[in-house]
Amino acid sequence: MILLGSKPLEIGDFEEIVFNGKAVNIDQDALRRCKVNCDFLQKFSDNKIIYGINTGFGPMAQYRINDDEREEIQLNLIRSHCTGSGNLLPDSVVRSILLSRLNTLVLGYSGIHHSVFELLVQFINMGIYPQIYEHGSVGASGDLVQLAQVALVLIGEGRCSFDQKIIDTKELFKTKKLNPIQIVSREGLAIINGTSAMTGIGLINIIRAKQLSKIAIMATCLINEIVNSFDDHFAQALNDVKQHAGQKIVASYMREYLTDSQCIRKRESIYYNNIPDEYILNDKVQEYYSLRCVPQILGPIWDTIEYAEKVLINEVNSVNDNPIISTEHQYVFHGGNFHGDYVALEMDKIKIAITRLSMLMERQLNFLLNDHLNQKLPPFVNLGKLGFNFGLQGAQFTATSTTAENQTLSYPMYLHSISCNKDNQDIVSMGSNAAMMARKVIENSFEVITIHLMAVNTAIEYLSIQDKLAPATYNFYNEIKEFIPPVKDDKPLSDIINQANRKLKEMRF
Repeated sequence: MILLGSKPLEIGDFEEIVFNGKAVNIDQDALRRCKVNCDFLQKFSDNKIIYGINTGFGPMAQYRINDDEREEIQLNLIRSHCTGSGNLLPDSVVRSILLSRLNTLVLGYSGIHHSVFELLVQFINMGIYPQIYEHGSVGASGDLVQLAQVALVLIGEGRCSFDQKIIDTKELFKTKKLNPIQIVSREGLAIINGTSAMTGIGLINIIRAKQLSKIAIMATCLINEIVNSFDDHFAQALNDVKQHAGQKIVASYMREYLTDSQCIRKRESIYYNNIPDEYILNDKVQEYYSLRCVPQILGPIWDTIEYAEKVLINEVNSVNDNPIISTEHQYVFHGGNFHGDYVALEMDKIKIAITRLSMLMERQLNFLLNDHLNQKLPPFVNLGKLGFNFGLQGAQFTATSTTAENQTLSYPMYLHSISCNKDNQDIVSMGSNAAMMARKVIENSFEVITIHLMAVNTAIEYLSIQDKLAPATYNFYNEIKEFIPPVKDDKPLSDIINQANRKLKEMRF
C-alpha cells in the first residue's frame, strides 16, 4: 500500500498504482492537516466574500449567494459542467486521474471535508471509475468538465465503470454500502477546479513514452546487427565529446545491448588495416543516418521525456485549485494555480518527440524493406516466392500512414488558445487536449514500432543470425517472437499487430 500525503508521489508510484493495482491510503498526519484546514475555512469565511463559497463561479462571481444556498450551488456546479462528449476514457486513465486529484487535495490547501479523500481512496482501491468523456476541457480553470464527471459520481449520481461493467452510481453505492461526499463549503469547486485530468493522462503518457524509447533503442540495436553495422557510431569516445545527457545515455544502452554481438563489426578490421584495392567500394563506409545517428536522434527525445516527467511530477504534487486555503498564513488567496500551461507545453513537447521517434522507426523499417538500400534482404523481406507473395508490403502502408498521422497531430495545442467563458478565460492552455493528442501519438507509435519489429524478426529468420546476436538482443528477440512472429506466408496481419501492440506495453526493461 502506498501512503499519500507522507511524501511526494514519484512516477514509479503511478506505475505501481495505475498499472499494477497497488492500493492507496492517506497518511494520518496529512488527514489531520486537511481537517484543520477545513475547520479554518469555516471560521474564516464568516462575514467575508470568498469566491466559490458565497459567490457564483467564473464570470458569474459578481453574484452573491445566500448562506442557505451554499450546498445547492456546489451541486449545481458539478451537474452543470458534466458536458463531456466523445469517447469514454479507459479505466487505467481514469484511475490515474483519480490518483492525481486525490494527491493534490490531500496536501491540505483546499478546505474540503474529509469524506472526499475517503471516498476517492475507496474508488481507487475498489476499482470504481467514473465515466469520463475525452472532450470538454480548455485546461485553464482546470479540467472542469472531466473532473465534474468525477465529482458527479462522488455525490452519488451518474454512471461509473465497475468490474468492467457500466453501472448506475446509486445502485453501486447501495450494493457496496458507500456514502456520497458531504458538502460543507466548496467541495464541488475544489474537486473540479484543477489540472488533474491532464496530469493523470500526462503521467501515463510519460510511462508509455519511456517504454517506447527503450523499445526503439533495442529495435535499433537489432537492425544494426542485421546489416552488420560498425560499432563506432555508438562508441563512448565519439558520444562523450557531445555534451548532451540523452545522447550519452542512448549510446550507452546501445553499447550495453550489443555487448558480445558477433554481427557488429570493428572499423579497423576492414578500413584501417586492410585497405581494399577497389576504386568503388561495395561495402558502405558509413551507415545511413537512420542507423548511424540514433544517439543524436533518440537523445533529445530521451531528454524531453526526462524533463517532462519532472514537470508533471511537480504538478501532481502541487496545489492546483483556486482559491488556496492557507492555514499557515490564516488567509485565503485568490489566483490561478489551476492553469494548465506547464502540463500543456510538456505534452506538446512529448507529442513532437514521440512523433520523431515514430519517424525514425518508419525510416528504419523502410531500410529493411527496400532491397536497393540494404542490399542483403529480399524486397519487403519476402520469405515466399517473389512476385507471387508480398511479404511486409502491406504492413508498410500502415506504418507510413500512421506516422503521417502523427506528424499532423503534432502541431502544438499550446498555441491554440481560444477565449471563452464570457472572456473570463481569455487565454487558456488546452492542456487536456494536448495530453489526449500526445496519448494518441504514443498509441500510434506503438503500432509503428510493432510493424518495425515484425520486419526485424522476419529479417533475422531470413538471415539465420539468431546465434550471432548479442545476449541482450537475443533475449529480447526471443521474447517478442512469441507474439511478433516472422511473416512467412501471405495472411491477414491486423490481429497480430493489435495483439502484439498490447503485449509490448506489458514489457518492462
